[in-house]
Amino acid sequence: MSIEEKLAMFGLKLPEPSQPIGSYLSCIVSGNLLFISGVIPIKEGKVITGRFGKEIQTIDAKEIGTLIVLTMLSNIKKELGSLEKISHFIKIEGFVNATEEFMEHPIVLNGISDLLVQIFGESGVHARTAIGVNSLPKGACLEVSAIVEITGREQ
Repeated sequence: MSIEEKLAMFGLKLPEPSQPIGSYLSCIVSGNLLFISGVIPIKEGKVITGRFGKEIQTIDAKEIGTLIVLTMLSNIKKELGSLEKISHFIKIEGFVNATEEFMEHPIVLNGISDLLVQIFGESGVHARTAIGVNSLPKGACLEVSAIVEITGREQ
């Protein structure tokens, strides 16, 4: 079963790829690694803003993480031409916009990690960093970047 068939089976659909909001690329390939720039959650054309521990609660993280994963996959598909070229998710870095008192940063990232494993199986298991910050671009509640091992690239 292809990755896109799995997504459909889970009721998930890829959005349009994200567009950089600065002087950088959404993705860049170096050797057999694909580096994915930070992705923020966008729902119905609007950035999900707020801080975990205040406007956003940990329970909201799964939906937010799903939006980010789908955007990442859309960016990967645009760069590589196919999601089937993903060999393994190597590392996920998450930046959680949170209050000083908030301590559940790893839980916020669990939705992303769990979904990657659900979609990619063992190839979705990765190293991870969860960092708390006091602001993110456009007021986003979460920003996530990734390093992905790839098998090849369409020319």
